[in-house]
Amino acid sequence: MSNIRINLGKAWPEGKAPLLALNAAIADSGLDRGLVDLINIRASQINQCAFCLDIHTKDARAAGETEQRIYALSAWRETSFFTDEERAVLALTEEITLVADGGVDDEVFAEAAKLFDEATLGKVIMAIIAINAWNRLGVTQRLPVGGYQPAAAAG
Repeated sequence: MSNIRINLGKAWPEGKAPLLALNAAIADSGLDRGLVDLINIRASQINQCAFCLDIHTKDARAAGETEQRIYALSAWRETSFFTDEERAVLALTEEITLVADGGVDDEVFAEAAKLFDEATLGKVIMAIIAINAWNRLGVTQRLPVGGYQPAAAAG
């Protein structure tokens, strides 16, 4: 896909601003950057948002994530590459992203609640919600893919 449908940042910047503020709040919340990267990539895989996958895989690599873990992310249950906390976050990411498939499973939620305090769990949930909103924007707008460079690499 190459033709952008609409740039909502230009069409309605006041509508995009709260999502940018949510991203900033998540970034400043103290939530582990690696967890946010995994959330962003996994939700973007499920939602088939190429624009977000381009951004978040590049950001994750720039922050030190390994190629091996990124490549295996869609099959995370079949590897030993991820910690218990990461596995709980990935399971919760899938449940929230696919909420129309039956809601958020009680066991998945309980496992995450066992591993994280309530404040951290709240941050994880909001990070999942945020990327799902961005994925829907990316897919709907059909933004061009491939040109993004992480800030660390842009210098």
